[in-house]
Amino acid sequence: MADPVIVHARGMKCPWPALRAARAMRDADAIRIEADDPIAGRELEALARQHGWSFTVLDTHCYALSQIAPD
Repeated sequence: MADPVIVHARGMKCPWPALRAARAMRDADAIRIEADDPIAGRELEALARQHGWSFTVLDTHCYALSQIAPD
């Protein structure tokens, strides 16, 4: 698997981090997104759940989304 695409969304208010993540996932199997809006984590987790992607909190304001490989 290739390295994740890095998405910078610091300073952006929701829903912009989620919109940037969704756009990046069109062309990537995995992304790492930095977003400091207080509700970004919840928004990104909901986005991942909606699309069937995995969601991981990596650090404060840093999250990972990735396609889940079929069994």
